[in-house]
Amino acid sequence: MKKKGTAGVCAAALACIFILAGCGNGNRVVNYEETDRESITLTFFGNKYEPENVLIIEEIISEFMEENPGIRISYESLKGTAYYEALEKRMAAGKGDDVFMVNHDALLELKEKGLVADLAGLSTISNFTESMRGQMEEDGRIYWVPTTVSVFGLYCNLDLLKEHNQKVPENLGEWMAVCEYFTGQGITPVLANNDISLKTVAIGRGFYALYQGKGEKEAFRRLNSGEDALSSYLEPGFLLVKEMIDKGYVDARKTLETQKTSDDLQEFIKGEAPFMLTGAWAAGRVDGMEPDFSFEVIPYPILEDGSLLVMNADTRLSVNADSEHKGAAMKFVEFFTQPENISKFADQQSSFSPLEGGAPSSVKEIQALIPCYQEGRTVIGTDAFLEEPIWNLTEEAVKKLLAGETQEEVMEWLDQQAGKERGTE
Repeated sequence: MKKKGTAGVCAAALACIFILAGCGNGNRVVNYEETDRESITLTFFGNKYEPENVLIIEEIISEFMEENPGIRISYESLKGTAYYEALEKRMAAGKGDDVFMVNHDALLELKEKGLVADLAGLSTISNFTESMRGQMEEDGRIYWVPTTVSVFGLYCNLDLLKEHNQKVPENLGEWMAVCEYFTGQGITPVLANNDISLKTVAIGRGFYALYQGKGEKEAFRRLNSGEDALSSYLEPGFLLVKEMIDKGYVDARKTLETQKTSDDLQEFIKGEAPFMLTGAWAAGRVDGMEPDFSFEVIPYPILEDGSLLVMNADTRLSVNADSEHKGAAMKFVEFFTQPENISKFADQQSSFSPLEGGAPSSVKEIQALIPCYQEGRTVIGTDAFLEEPIWNLTEEAVKKLLAGETQEEVMEWLDQQAGKERGTE
């Protein structure tokens, strides 16, 4: 079903109007301008569709066009899996956009087909942190640039916890104890969605020791070559997820139907559950929904001795290698990744900056995440050194557990799928 909305930005020098039109799971920015035979139009396709996100993108586009009057930009967006399905179809048909957003799994396929341009020559590359550049660079080439570092957190209803004399958990034992208490009260303690919630718990718990021991690159090399099975690392994380399901800490049936950063947020603001697992980038949106309780977002309390953060280099931009206007497209990506644009984009999304000296978001509800991030108690959810479609595989594995399949069946399926991706099975 269509939903309609408009927003306009006028720049006198450009004589342009943007019209935003939405379709339940997407928005389109249509750019109307006076005819200019010397101008070119770039198409920009992304999965940032929420009005507040589109407004920031629109602002950056408008500023770019003011500086580059010969270039016009049209932005179109779709939500979630619909976006990646459309991206795959467009690129396969040779009708890809000039600039588009990618994630780890989509990039694996696009890169293999030679469909993404090398961005190593952008002047802004040197602004990124050393760890980000390590993720971006591949044999001297760079196929994507991040505009945010997103993190995943546990949302806590502080008023409900206080009402029940429960504390904000700081480790796994404390979290399980609070969950057990609420389950005993007839309250399902953890709201989760059918995409990112539980798979990030599995990835964080499974890979944390690797990152702390600086052994992730060697482990990923062994996984890429097929020497090790994916389940040998991730099974501890999936065992925790299975325990949460079996003990009723999450509602399995409801979780399978819960869409991320939409259905789950609506449930959380009802104030009936003490916890929600999702991206910290939704904190500003939750606050804007005006819940009648206080909340904060904390690191995942899934270690025996503390908490960790799962994070991703996110909102990644790539340029179509077959673009007719590749130079202009790169110029736009370079503009988008200037420090001032990264700063306002990351702050608006309650995320961290991928740049040297970049400040984390000022959104007050996520400030509890910062110490964990600064102390390096982190796991990268989609590490560039892992050549497995980890995001999709773990999502499907969680859904299988939620649907009632056994741990053994799901781990066997996970390894089989990883083998198929490598072409070894």
